[in-house]
Amino acid sequence: MAQGSLPLQAHPRTVCTQVHRPGGPPTLPDSQLPEVPMSEAVPARLPVTLTVNGAAHTLTVDPRVTLLDALRETLHLTGTKKGCDHGQCGACTVLLDGQRVLSCLTLAVMHDGQAVTTVEGLGTPEQLHPLQDAFIRHDGYQCGYCTPGQLCSSVGTLDEIARGVPSHVTAHLDDVTFSAEELRERLSGNICRCAAYPNIIAAVMDVHAGEGA
Repeated sequence: MAQGSLPLQAHPRTVCTQVHRPGGPPTLPDSQLPEVPMSEAVPARLPVTLTVNGAAHTLTVDPRVTLLDALRETLHLTGTKKGCDHGQCGACTVLLDGQRVLSCLTLAVMHDGQAVTTVEGLGTPEQLHPLQDAFIRHDGYQCGYCTPGQLCSSVGTLDEIARGVPSHVTAHLDDVTFSAEELRERLSGNICRCAAYPNIIAAVMDVHAGEGA
């Protein structure tokens, strides 16, 4: 053992009886810290009420459960897809109080009392949402795995533009104009491995023009 080194099993903080911080009181080593039972530190499960696609659901979930897993595993709404689970592919996009969010990056318990819209809530087989109809007519999908996220993101994008929310490519922050460039920028977080991007843009532009309504 090299001179001055510690045995592998010894933690540096347990060697000292007290650790002094400049300008502050001494702190105790880990071995002397009081133990806090997990039942007191973090509740095992918490109640949360979500309005999903117009219906209220009161759930009791682990506080670590993402909104994505609550939708898929608890409510069995499997239209919302789990792709990368790191917020990089956009497959898990849903609408939260009308604004698009990545459901894999937010916890279910953070949204008590809020309204969630998934792809199942956009339309029905008998009455499609205009964007769903446009995606079919413009062949805006192939394998379909990313399509739920693409649809929810497109709905959110049209709303953002209508409200005048600027994007990275908006030339003037107080003048948000609808364009293919705006769509490509705003939808760039939704990955399509089948590369149906031109058809997706065409479908969204169709709906914006009113032809798909």
